[in-house]
Amino acid sequence: MPAWLPRAMVLALALYACFRLGSWAFDQIIGLLINVLIAFFLALAIEPAVSRMSARGVRRGLATFLVFLVVLIGGAGFVVLLGSMLAGQIVDMVEGFPAYLDSVINWVNQSFHTKLSRLEVQDSLLHSDWLQKYVQNSATGVLDISTTVLGGLFRLLTIFLFSFYFAADGPRLRRALCSVLPPARQAEVLRAWEIAVDKTGGYLYSRGLMALISGIAHYVLLVILGVPYAPALAVWVGLVSQFIPTIGTYLAGALPMLIAFTVDPWYAVWVLGFVVVYQQFENYVLQPKLTSKTVDIHPAVAFGSVIAGTALMGAVGALIAIPAVATLQAFLGAYVKRYDVTDDPRVHGRRQRRRGDSALSRLRRASGAPRNGGVDAQGSHVPEQRS
Repeated sequence: MPAWLPRAMVLALALYACFRLGSWAFDQIIGLLINVLIAFFLALAIEPAVSRMSARGVRRGLATFLVFLVVLIGGAGFVVLLGSMLAGQIVDMVEGFPAYLDSVINWVNQSFHTKLSRLEVQDSLLHSDWLQKYVQNSATGVLDISTTVLGGLFRLLTIFLFSFYFAADGPRLRRALCSVLPPARQAEVLRAWEIAVDKTGGYLYSRGLMALISGIAHYVLLVILGVPYAPALAVWVGLVSQFIPTIGTYLAGALPMLIAFTVDPWYAVWVLGFVVVYQQFENYVLQPKLTSKTVDIHPAVAFGSVIAGTALMGAVGALIAIPAVATLQAFLGAYVKRYDVTDDPRVHGRRQRRRGDSALSRLRRASGAPRNGGVDAQGSHVPEQRS
């Protein structure tokens, strides 16, 4: 056996063990890394507001706390409005359930000539096996739901703490990062940081403005139709349609349609039509004007980045995919050398003339002479003329 083979085998085993250990450690902390990434983008989003308040003499920690306080108050108000709306709607549906059941039973009796009664139907439902199994499964799943809720609250607390530290100690973090890099690299890192702040803040600003416009438009429609809880529904449509990519529009429009259906089924059709028309207006008129100066990326690139982000990190990747791609595109744009585009018809979508289409051929067509042979006015054959 060669003398180097035992050392090579030990080295290979050591590398494999290190790889397995690294994979295990990465699987254990992947949740923490995702939380830190979300916190970093959240800190970039509130960086402009914190910097403005800090420039006016407010301490950076206090400015960060005030911005987070405003965000928390707004989020809590939205949750309270939505929760009160859903609770009130559920109470109304429970109170009106006997009337709905009576109308359904009367329709069945008239259509199929049966003699059902509401008391018999309720008794059969209450004593059914599937209802008892459902109640038992729900009782056993209460602990799992409580664990999920507590885990979600702990994750939100972790994200807010990291984002607070990133925003409050932003200058110190940048200095610590630049201290381990040469001066040329320091300028590039600071420029990338500035671009990330601009793009992330611009993305949230444009989305927030479009959410406000969408909420006002849907609020006017819901008030005209007389749909209850119009303010809460308008806030729901504005926020969900703008901050949940790809499927946010459909999720946002489903709840107002359901509430409108309880008032009048035709109102749900009107809400659906308005959602479709407004979505086209937003895609082709409103969004290009608002995002042209903040997050100027092609719609196909945005759609592909959302799909890629969802495949990599789920809903979190879908949320941060567009600002991340916009930041990368803006940063790389400074290092891509661009040239003047040639004045070619194909650039404008027109076909180029073929080489055989010479000036003599165009002159023949203008004079009416046949190009590839034919018959003249006297009926005799004219051979093809070649230049």
